Formats: sequence, structure tokens, C-alpha cells
Amino acid sequence: MLNEVADGVWVRQSEWVWSNAVVVRGDAGLILVDPGISGADLTELADDIDQLGIPVIAGFSTHPHWDHLLWHSRYGEVPRYATPGCAQLAEQARERAQAMAAESAPDIPLDLIALLTPLPADGGPIPGELIEHDAHAIGHAAILLADRRVLIAGDMLSDVLIPLLDPRRPGQVDAYETSLDRFAEAVQYADVLIPGHGAVAKGTEIAARLTADRAYVEALRQGEPSSDPRLSQDWLAGPTSRT
Repeated sequence: MLNEVADGVWVRQSEWVWSNAVVVRGDAGLILVDPGISGADLTELADDIDQLGIPVIAGFSTHPHWDHLLWHSRYGEVPRYATPGCAQLAEQARERAQAMAAESAPDIPLDLIALLTPLPADGGPIPGELIEHDAHAIGHAAILLADRRVLIAGDMLSDVLIPLLDPRRPGQVDAYETSLDRFAEAVQYADVLIPGHGAVAKGTEIAARLTADRAYVEALRQGEPSSDPRLSQDWLAGPTSRT
């Protein structure tokens, strides 16, 4: 079910990797950020949205990994936005995303995966400030709703995911450090942090998440082992050397 974490901002968490679908009330209707994960999740999210009685006017994908590219026909034929870099890569890798979705989660509408539109320069209907960066995935972006003091972080600042670097691209440690600097500025205006996966953070826990990610990335830079407790999840174990 939807949990309202701030005025006009709701979160629904799936069992699969604690994935968070975010619903944001904009001026003209609802924006769905990273809806997912299984077909049942998508359907139940549609039921929850029906209860709100507010139309969906747009979607937004924070980055081009398959679990952030999903959609359901009940949300409507509306634009699904992403940064230009994200939209381009999602189009190029659409078949791969469909294959990964089919393998990982049941009953997903595969024909609706990764149908993204580059976000216009003026931000279109997306409320707040977009924070685009190069960590984790090409075209990755967060949304800062400063008026509601909410940061929708994508796959950053999670209590269950370590910083996951893209091994196909050089300079990811530097990219992560730069992105965390930008997040450090943004969290000054946030009382609520919504990660792509894991628990919603509030208050002082937000700064603690930032500190934990900085420490993990610094250990990577130094080529030292990390004592980060998130590494106890074997399937999330990260690289032990520099990227």
C-alpha cells in the first residue's frame, strides 16, 4: 500500500530488493517515479493510485536499469521521462532490459519496458530540481522537492545497497565522489530521503547514509577492505579494487 512520507509524496515498497515506487503530486496530476517491480506490484500500485482519485500525467525513470524502466497500461499512455542520457541508453538496451525483467520478476508487461522520452530542458511536469550525475549508471538523476523537503535519490544513499559502480565505465570512483558532493548540498534541503531500494530515511539518518557511502567509496579508492555492514549480503558484495 502507499505510505505518504511527505505532503503529496507517497512510497510503495516491493519485496524484490526492497524496491521503492514513488508517487508525487504535481500541479496537474501524479508523476510516477520508478514504478515496479512484479506484475502484481504494478497492478496493486494502480489500485492504490485509483484510491487517490488523481490522474497520472507522467512517469520518470531515475536511471536505465531494467527495474527502473517498468510501466503498466493502467497508469495511462502518458510521457515517461528520463534524462537524455538515460533515455538514449534505455532505447539501445531495451531488449536486454526486457530479457532481464522476464528472468527476474513475473508477469511484467514486457512491451512497456524502457519506452522513455528525454526530459525537456525546462523539466516538463517534473516538480523540483533534477540532480543529474554519472555514478552507478549513465543519465542517473535524483529529484529534490525542496518545497516538501524530500529527496528522491534513485540508486543512491541506500541502507541495503552499497555504492554499486558500473564496471564498464572508467572513473566511477571519481564519479561517485562527485555525485556524493552534490547530494551533500541537496540533503541540506531534505528531511526525507527516498532511495530506490531500502528504507526511507528521515532526519539525522540521511547524513548517516551519506557518511556511509563516502566511507565505502574512499575504501575503494585506497584499495582497502570495507567494513560496511551492507556487505554481509553476499549478493550485493561490491568490487574490492578501484574502478
